[in-house]
Amino acid sequence: MSGFVEKPEPLQVPGLVHLHTGKVRELYRNDAGDLVMVASDRMSAYDWVLPTEIPDKGRVLTRLSLWWFDQLADLVPNHVLSTELPPGAPADWAGRTLVCKSLEMVPVECVARGYLTGSGLVEYDASRTVCGLALPEGLVDGSELPTPIFTPATKAAVGEHDENVSYEEVARQVGADTAAELRQTTLAVYARARDIARERGIILADTKFEFGFDGDTLVVADEVLTPDSSRFWPADRWQPGRAQPSYDKQFVRDWLTSPASGWDRTSERPPPALPQQVVDATRAKYIEAYELLTGLSWS
Repeated sequence: MSGFVEKPEPLQVPGLVHLHTGKVRELYRNDAGDLVMVASDRMSAYDWVLPTEIPDKGRVLTRLSLWWFDQLADLVPNHVLSTELPPGAPADWAGRTLVCKSLEMVPVECVARGYLTGSGLVEYDASRTVCGLALPEGLVDGSELPTPIFTPATKAAVGEHDENVSYEEVARQVGADTAAELRQTTLAVYARARDIARERGIILADTKFEFGFDGDTLVVADEVLTPDSSRFWPADRWQPGRAQPSYDKQFVRDWLTSPASGWDRTSERPPPALPQQVVDATRAKYIEAYELLTGLSWS
């Protein structure tokens, strides 16, 4: 059992129809048929949406995604139409709301990995493969791969875990041409973002994208290259053979699995509220990632 510890009631806004409550985002449709995405400050870990929010997290994700969309515009179009607040929307939606094209979404999480860690490491240790792709012997947690790889996953519902699948399975689901375009675009975007991050002293270990079609045109959607969808590591502290320090929710994960939390992640009991010091440290890490990547001040 997992999912929301306390599922929020979506705000009702005149002129908007609520469609979905996700781990982080609320999704609406406006009268024109466009999607309105609102990034909350919710935090998820270990397939749970936690009862404690991280202040400004939704604004960091939104602002960073917009910056990356600009960096990637020549590689792939994005779904953003406007950042203006819909009429009648609450003031708190400012800075966390995107009005977007309604796309025919591809039911695949498109993951690019340049380094070995996470679920990829688990599979590699068992079979020397990741998503069926053979990798050389001798790799450890944090190893740079010989070349970046496309490792797709199924897109799971809230409370369920994405599952890695083979490229052949993606081709079976969406067709060979679409699978090839997803792989090519994912790896091209990863390479661009990896190089930009590297110039700023950050390793982009892996990241995931969601794509949809606007007619025949492949479009990147949702968020891109944020600490929620990517692993960012400080390059000057990279040391293969151990877990790497990162610009993401690691403070949250570490506390939840520590004796201090009193929580057993193998049980069906929901996780507890986060202490203030974990909230503050996580917020600071997200803002640090934004400032390092963009070169812009958060305030």
